[in-house]
This record gives sequence, C-alpha cells and structure tokens, in this order.
Amino acid sequence: MGRLAPELIEQIASASDIVEIIGSHFPLKRAGAVYKALCPFHNERTPSFTVNPQRQIFKCFGCGAGGGVYQFVMQYENVDFPTAARRLAEKAGIRIIEEQLTEDDDRRLRMRKRVLTLHAEAAAWFHRNLMKTQAAQTARDYLKKRGLSVEVAKSWQIGYAPEAWDELSEWAHSRGFSDEELIRSGLVKIKGEEEPNITDPQARVQGFQYYDRFRDRIMFPICNDMGEVIAFSGRVLSSDPQAAKYVNSPETMLFTKGKVLFGLHKSKRALHDKGAAIVCEGQIDLITAFESGIKNVIAPQGTAFTADQARILKRHVEEVILCFDSDAAGQKAAERSLPHLLEMGLAVRVASMPEGQDPDSLIRKEGPAAFIEQIENANDFFDFQIDVEATKPEFATPRGKIHFARKMAEFVSLITDPVLREAVVFKVTARMGLAPAEFRKMLEKPKSPAGEKEAKTPRISLPVLSPAVSRLCQLSLQSQAARSWILSQPWRDLASQLPDGALLEKLLEADVAAEDPAAASRFLAECSEEEGALLSGLLSLPAMPEPDRAAQACWFGLQRDLLSKQQEAMQNSLRAPGLEMERMFELQKSLTIIKKEILDLQKRITDIARPFP
Repeated sequence: MGRLAPELIEQIASASDIVEIIGSHFPLKRAGAVYKALCPFHNERTPSFTVNPQRQIFKCFGCGAGGGVYQFVMQYENVDFPTAARRLAEKAGIRIIEEQLTEDDDRRLRMRKRVLTLHAEAAAWFHRNLMKTQAAQTARDYLKKRGLSVEVAKSWQIGYAPEAWDELSEWAHSRGFSDEELIRSGLVKIKGEEEPNITDPQARVQGFQYYDRFRDRIMFPICNDMGEVIAFSGRVLSSDPQAAKYVNSPETMLFTKGKVLFGLHKSKRALHDKGAAIVCEGQIDLITAFESGIKNVIAPQGTAFTADQARILKRHVEEVILCFDSDAAGQKAAERSLPHLLEMGLAVRVASMPEGQDPDSLIRKEGPAAFIEQIENANDFFDFQIDVEATKPEFATPRGKIHFARKMAEFVSLITDPVLREAVVFKVTARMGLAPAEFRKMLEKPKSPAGEKEAKTPRISLPVLSPAVSRLCQLSLQSQAARSWILSQPWRDLASQLPDGALLEKLLEADVAAEDPAAASRFLAECSEEEGALLSGLLSLPAMPEPDRAAQACWFGLQRDLLSKQQEAMQNSLRAPGLEMERMFELQKSLTIIKKEILDLQKRITDIARPFP
C-alpha cells in the first residue's frame, strides 16, 4: 500500500462526505439518523446496508462489510488504497503527494494512470479521425444513414479507427506512450499465439511484436460509471464476411467485460428516477434511444447478463425490460440473462420488437412513441416464454409440455420471494394447464439454467473478540473520556496478555480522536478489510451512558479474569504429585497475594457497578 501522510489521509476523509460519495453510486434512503440501501456487496431483498453520517461509516448487517469512506471506494470500485485516495482527493479538490510507495505499488499505480490517459487520448484521436479525415467518409456516411448526427457523435465521442495496421501505434509513440503501455491497454494485438496477461502489471511484455487491434471500424468508447474511458467497441465497416461485426477491447487492468454496463455513466440518474432499466442489445440501439429522450437504457458487454452486471443494476432499479432482437438469438439471449436477474430479485419483462426491427430502426422509422409503446406493453418473462413456446408444434404433445414445464421450473426456482414465486407458479400452471402441486414438485431439486453453481452470499470473516475487549474497543472509538482513561492505564501490558488483545492494542496505539470522524476514517483505512468491518460495526452501536465508568468496569473485569486464570493454574500446580516443599510455599504465598488482588478488583467493580447497556 502506498504511504500517504496521515494528515493528508485525514484531510481527504474530512472533505469527503460518505453519504454523498455512496449516494453518487446508488440511491440511499433516510431512515431516522442513518441512511439505508440494499447492500452492493451481497444479494438481499430487504435493506441491511446502513450509512451513518455522524460517524462517517457504512455497515452491512447482512454480510458484515463495513468501514469508512476509503473502504467503501476500495471495495465498491475494486481498487487499492492509493487509487481510492486519489479518487476521493480529486472529488474534494485536494492535491496528493505520496511520502513513499512500495516498488510494486508505484509501478502498478503509474501504469494504470498511463493506460487510463492513453485511453482518454485515444478516444479523442479516434473522434478527430471521424470528424476531420477523408478516410473516415465511409464511417460518417454510415452514421448518417443510421440517423446519428454530428452532435450525437460528439456527445458519445464516437470515433473512427483507420485501416492501416500501425497508425494508432505510430500516433501513440508520437505522444510518448511506450510499447508496454500500448500492450497493457489492449489497443494493440500481439502477433502469434502466446500473449502476456495484460491484466497483470508484473507480467513481462517486452519483445512482443504487435499490430493495431482496431482497423477500419467505427469506435464506441466504453466508460466506467464515472465517465472515464476504459475500453472500446469497434463496429466493422467492410463487407468482408470473415470480419467480426464487433471487436471489443480485451480484459485489461482497467476493463473487465462482465463488470461493465455500456452507457451507465450517462443513464444512471434516469435509472434511479424511473426505477426500471431498458436493456438494449447494442451500442447504437442504446444511443438512439437515449438521444430520442428514452434515457433509462443500458447495454451489457455481450449477449447476456453476468452476476456482476445484474448486481450493478440492482443498485439502481427494481425492474428490467429486456429488449433484444425478435429472432431466435435474441430469445436465447433473454433466457441466458434471466437467472442472474431473478437471483437479484429483479422483476423481468421482455419487449418484443416487430419482425425485422430493433430499437434503433423502430425509433428512426416510427418515432420514440412506437418504442415506448413496445416497452409499456412488454410481457412478464414467464408469459413471454409461454407465448414463444406455444407456437412450436411439440408444445401440444405431452412430452413437449413436460419438457417445457421442467425448463420453466428451473427459472421459477430462482425467485427468492415466496409470495412472488407462488404467484408465478399459479400463472405458469394456469396457462400450461398443469396442476400446481405437480409443478411445485419440479421446484424441489432445480438445476440452474445457466449451468452455474448457486450464488452464495459472501460474508466477511470477522475477528472474534471477547465481550469485554469488544466493549473497550467500542468505548475507545466512541468516547474521548473513556479513551483517555484507558490510555492512562498500563494498557500495553494488559493487551499483550489477552489472546484477542492485538486489535485493542492497535486501536490504542493509533492517533485517533474518538469523536473525530475524519480521524476514525484515517485509522480504518490503515486496518484490514476484516478489522475495518468489525470496528465499523462497533462504531454503529449506540453510545454508552457514562463511558468512562463503563471503561473502568471492563478494565477491572479483564484484570480480575486474568488473575483468576493465574489462580487456577497455581492451584493445579499445587495438586501435582511430588511437589517440593519450597515450591509449594512459594505457590501458596503467590496464591494469597492473587486472591487479595482479586478481592480488591471485585470491590472496585462493585463500587462502580451500574447497569450498562
């Protein structure tokens, strides 16, 4: 992890409101003194993810995730601490100066920054090619034919990749980018079969020959949800039947295909407002819909949803309308998308396009209202499936109907809400003429239609603390009076004797002002994910009354318990056979002292004892 000055870490945390940061990624709803949402880190139907603006922490009471603003950015955006600090600093307008970086962290950080810069400049270069070069005339004609104006091309930074094998590479070299940076970006393709792992900054890439990956193609930049260009999708212009219609960037240190939704950086506000996502199959479909005023649209980076993409959608919407092509391939794509969407608890409908039409052509020929009508009339997925199946001759046969019923049962079994599942059972059986009881039997041992193992709720394995140590940690975080009293005691000696005292010792060693959220955020940033989750849970607890007295009761109780264990060990030693007389006297003398100390501690506990929550 890169080393930043503690004062800078605290300054960034102080300038970053955790409610604002988390709320920029998905909607939060106020619930009294805190905010709530569905947890982005595991599947759930009722919100257990809370954000505490006073403490500047988040905590999920379902999966255990928790921490401060740094932990959220690191876990949600899957980045390391230096990257999280940079992003927060940029939002807050704070300039970062590292004190020290490890060699690996420094290399990874510099490479990621360079590759991100290369993508941004390449997107601008592709766009200039489209707008100004003679070689891009065919591309401009194609876009005009598809109804995409100059303004739209500018808004989405659509570009053109020249036909030459090395024009992009030569341009990048002229801008000072190295061969390694080009290879890491995925903008070039390695010659030969063996290619380096370009997602791993440590993999060697020297000595490879390469050529431009994108040639004679219309270029669509793919952005993350912050609007940074992280990949490209290139549409073919030639009539070569051997050429792939679309070529996408490979997975890189910036881009993981199954974790990105095209257009989300532009449409996420509309998704929040509408509560529903219209899923288009391609970039042009999405752009045409968005520019016609239908803005709650996204597109997967492929023909079906992954679990990660479905989880991203769940952060924004409750309903999904699949809008794939009306052909068999489109129907298959709808089926492959369903399992992950249902597992997220999303309602799924399917909009059937008129024969031979897609969203783009329908909007251009008949206007946005025609597309909106198809969306409004979209069928529930199960009705859609039955309608499609009913047109097949085998559906009328007993064998065909049973085969389809089993297929539907696999889908229905993915619905986690028991009320919704029962409603779907009655709908499916009524339409298929089946007895509900017989259909329910098919749900008992379902197989995933996607052929995947059932997703399990990820849970963070939290450190186990005794109640007394847990309470001392809570008091040290929540009360300056309690923290000051504990620090006045021989706390290092006590913590070293406790099997679970390491976290308490780490907390007391840190320069943490108990009632300063920014200081707490800085400390949490120095903890492991598990430690941060545990401590954020303690911070989320209600403050104790009279915390200094509560700290004293816990402290003396721990001392008493440690002495009691010593007493027990000495008593066991006295029972040992063959004990020498001198050793026996020493043990008896020590036992007398320990018993007195235990009685003194018990008296002190009794004197301060009051009902503490």
